[in-house]
Amino acid sequence: MNPFRILDSALALLDDGLERLRTRRTKDAAAAAFLLSPALLILGVFGLAPLVYAIYMSLFGGKYGMGPFVGLGNFRTALDSEAFWDSFLVTLYYALGTIPVTMALSFLIAYALFHIVRGRGFFRTVYFLPYVTSAVAAAMVWRAILNPQYGLANALIEWAGGPRLEWLLEPRGVLNLLTAGHVPPDIGPSLALCCIILFEVWHASGFMTVIFLAGLTAIPRELEEAARIDGANAFQVIRRVVIPLLSPTIFFLAIVSVIKSFQAFNSFYALTGNGRGPVDTTQNLTVYIYSSFYEYQRWGYGAAVATLLCIAIVLLTVIQWRFIGRKVHYE
Repeated sequence: MNPFRILDSALALLDDGLERLRTRRTKDAAAAAFLLSPALLILGVFGLAPLVYAIYMSLFGGKYGMGPFVGLGNFRTALDSEAFWDSFLVTLYYALGTIPVTMALSFLIAYALFHIVRGRGFFRTVYFLPYVTSAVAAAMVWRAILNPQYGLANALIEWAGGPRLEWLLEPRGVLNLLTAGHVPPDIGPSLALCCIILFEVWHASGFMTVIFLAGLTAIPRELEEAARIDGANAFQVIRRVVIPLLSPTIFFLAIVSVIKSFQAFNSFYALTGNGRGPVDTTQNLTVYIYSSFYEYQRWGYGAAVATLLCIAIVLLTVIQWRFIGRKVHYE
C-alpha cells in the first residue's frame, strides 16, 4: 500500500472534518447572534447609547447641554463643589445605614421562617408584602405617620411622656439629639435621613428575605445535623456552617445593595417632597443630579455628576469582587 496515498487520504479526512466544524461553528454563531440581537438592541438603545450621550453632554457647559465645549470643566466644578461632597456624604450615610441592617435583619427573619412549620407560607407572604408594595405609595403612608403635627409617631411618643419630634423636617444630626447636644448637629446623618433609612430597611427586607430563604433551602441539612452531633450550639451552627455556605448569596446581595443604595431616588423624593429635605440633609447624589437637570437646567454639569456616580459604582463593584469575592465559598 502506497504510504503517500494513505497520508493523502488522512489529510483529506482531516480537512473535511475541519470544514464541517467550521461550518457548524459559523451556524452556531449565527444562531446565537440572531437570538441575542433583540436583547443587545434593547441594551444598546436604552443602556449604552444614553451612557455615551451623557458622557458627551458632560463635556459642554451652559443650560440644556447646548453651551460651549468645556472639556473636563464640569467634572472639576463638581469635585470642587461643597454641595457635591455633601450629597456624596448623604449617599454614604444612606448606604452604611441601610445595607448592614437590612441584610442582618433579613437573614434573621429568613432563618426563623425557614425553621418554622406552621404558618410558614402566611409569614413569608407578610414579610414580602413591603417589597411588592409601591415605594411611592408606602412612602406617603410613612410620611403621614411621621407628620410632626398629627402623625401617629408623635402621638405615641407623647402618650409615653416623650417630647415631640420633627422627624422628616429635622435637620439636626441624630447623634446630636441622642446626646442632648454634646455632639455638633452637623455630625452624622440627620434625623430626617435616618427616617428615610428606616423606611428603606422596612421596604427592602422582603426581597433579601426571599433570597436568603432560597439560599438556606440549597444548604444540605446533613451538614447542620453533623455539626449538632459534634456538639455545636445554634450560634456555632449559624457561624461555622450556615453563613459560610450562604456566602455566595451574601456576596450577591452586597453587590446589588451597594448599587441600589447609590442609585436610590424614590424614597428620598417621596418622603421629603423634593428629595432635599431640611437644609439639604437628605439630598443624595441622585437627587443632586435631578435638581441640576430639572431645577437649574445645568445638563452638562448634571451629566458630569452622573458620570462620576457611575464611575464610583463601578469602582465599588470591582473592589467588592476583588477583596470580598475571594472569601466566597462555592460548593
